[in-house]
Amino acid sequence: MDNLKYRFFANCPKNMGELSAKEIQELGGTDIKTAPAGVSFSGSLKMAYNMLIWSRISGRLFLELSTFDTENQESIYINAGKIDWQKEMDLKTSFSISCDLIKSTAVNHPNFASQRVKDAIVDQFRDKTGERPSVDSENPDLKIHLLLKYDIGTLSIELSGNSLHKRGYRKSGGPATLKENLAAALLIRSGWVKIAEKGGSFLDLFCGTGTLPIEAALIAGDIAPALVSKSKGPSGWLRHNTELWEELIQEAEERQTKGKEKIPSIVGWDNNKTAVTSAIFNIEAAGLTHLVHIEKRDINRYDQYGAQPGLIVSNPPYGERLGEIEQLFPLYQTIGSRLTKDFKGWRAAILSGNEQLSRSIGLKPDKVNNILNGKIECTLATYSIYSEQEHSKIKEEMQKKEKKPLSSGAQMFSNRLKKNLKKLNKWSDKNQISCFRIYDADMPEYSAAIDYYEGKWVNVQEYAAPSEIEAEKTSRHLQEILEGLIFTLDLHKKQIFMKTRKRQSGSNQYERLSLKGDKQEIYENGNKFLTNFSDYLDTGIFLDHRITRELIGNMAKNTDFLNLFAYTGTATVYAASGGAKTTTSVDNSKTYTQWAKENMELNGFTGNNHQIIRDDCLSWLDSTKNTYDLIFLDPPTFSNTKGSERTLDIQRDHSNLIKSCIRILKKEGTLIFSTNFRKFKIDDVIVSNYEIKDLSKETIPMDFERNQKVHYCWNIKRKNK
Repeated sequence: MDNLKYRFFANCPKNMGELSAKEIQELGGTDIKTAPAGVSFSGSLKMAYNMLIWSRISGRLFLELSTFDTENQESIYINAGKIDWQKEMDLKTSFSISCDLIKSTAVNHPNFASQRVKDAIVDQFRDKTGERPSVDSENPDLKIHLLLKYDIGTLSIELSGNSLHKRGYRKSGGPATLKENLAAALLIRSGWVKIAEKGGSFLDLFCGTGTLPIEAALIAGDIAPALVSKSKGPSGWLRHNTELWEELIQEAEERQTKGKEKIPSIVGWDNNKTAVTSAIFNIEAAGLTHLVHIEKRDINRYDQYGAQPGLIVSNPPYGERLGEIEQLFPLYQTIGSRLTKDFKGWRAAILSGNEQLSRSIGLKPDKVNNILNGKIECTLATYSIYSEQEHSKIKEEMQKKEKKPLSSGAQMFSNRLKKNLKKLNKWSDKNQISCFRIYDADMPEYSAAIDYYEGKWVNVQEYAAPSEIEAEKTSRHLQEILEGLIFTLDLHKKQIFMKTRKRQSGSNQYERLSLKGDKQEIYENGNKFLTNFSDYLDTGIFLDHRITRELIGNMAKNTDFLNLFAYTGTATVYAASGGAKTTTSVDNSKTYTQWAKENMELNGFTGNNHQIIRDDCLSWLDSTKNTYDLIFLDPPTFSNTKGSERTLDIQRDHSNLIKSCIRILKKEGTLIFSTNFRKFKIDDVIVSNYEIKDLSKETIPMDFERNQKVHYCWNIKRKNK
């Protein structure tokens, strides 16, 4: 049974999808697709059990049984009845059904949809056995969940039963208490895992009922949350493998025994006596007595703290009404002064639901993340509190910079870059985008496109200057761009790759610039890609197609997908992670087909269902007999295939190219056609003969909005006759 592969969905705190996806990948999940508040993925039963035992960030874990179109109300009953429920439960199993609606086209009330699923289950048992199982909405043996999203229904078993955030140790609560999984996510986001591994201490200045110190101890001690909650797994599910579950629990217990010996100093302070008492009870319930220390202490009254430097994570009060907020400003100012004075060499992360309060700390954060704590929009600001030695080193480096001030041109470029980043950093953090365009010929004298990858690498494509511009002036502008980037982004020049984009054609259009072959791994929406900044003009991923790739991923479920002129296969990875039955990628380049294969393997997509074909796309189109539900067509503007007299000119040839794709498109299939030829005009014949929707505006991301002609994109289908 464990060799079977299942599809799962795990929800998580909002804006923590990236962290959850990383955790799921480490636990063995594949085909991972992130959303703002959840992650879908594939895996074995063993992988699912490890999720139930070890996941610190997930809330509920759903095993998908069936996905179907919900054309009307009756389709819910019909499709629910197609599932063999006797494989999931028996007559002795009590069950409940929950339903979530997201712009459903079939029903407008979750209770009605739940009732139709219940009817289908009961009727199936009656028909087969003459009896029916019972419904128990309070304490069922098995929880069944129905999601109706637009016109798609998904029926799942809720393997987690109760939410995984309920560790079971919270015997005593208090106001404004963090959920356990959100607390764990904050700790992981703040870098606690690596700090704990190095023996660093943990301190919460406002520990309340102890959630953050307890979760810090569980992480540092390699203690599985399921051991604390004493979970028995999905015992009400008929296919539950008790032997496998107990084996994995035993492994977790062995890890816990070794891990507890490595827990560093973990301390929580609070000035509320009731909260401190509650925290002590909760620590005992978590089995962490003598491993986590809690004491009543006011932030305004304590001596210098002498523990090994490590991490401070705190959730101080942030009020709700204006009067309360005004009274809290002195507290936040004290936090800043105490951190600076008494915690040199530490890192700190402060969660706040009020931006003004957060700013009153008076320290410049290294990073700010948007967090949703319940219904309150918060920020998590992380700070480095430098030791005297570190501070001296930073001061020395700053003095060196001061000795070599930027030239007026480099300063002007730096100022524009800072203005762009102020807007883009907030947007990228909110949307969990780590690779984006930060500058695009904003000033005529600095005519370049600049992309920022993972906060580590910068790819500069300088647009070739007209021949009448002096070479000396062009060289000076390029040097000023380099100086401005180093100064503004605090990078080494080795992290910045400078290239000149010239008008290219024929065999020169993909001309190799270097032979280094170095590839760096980047992350986008739950998928991983290999990029090369040194060898080619383009890096291996077109950032302006970020939304287009996501659109393909959302459309790909249960489809046969074709990617023509596939380049490095980034769109194919999205299709595969979106649930495509099969994928086919065609490109004539040996380099890019190999690169596409590496990208697919990097995300766990291998085997006969994922074909990567090296061939001339035009010839392959003429000869193939296969048909597809979804095709992505993104040809170069011009191509002169090596060894062939046949050329491709996108303006001249796009009509025939689109028609060839329509020929192999299934009846209800969709073609996504895109081009980056700035002067492109789509043929009137295509507009007249097919159902066509212009997606250009909606697929251009915010970081490319200065250039509305960066690409054009259409959704093309056969007309209904």
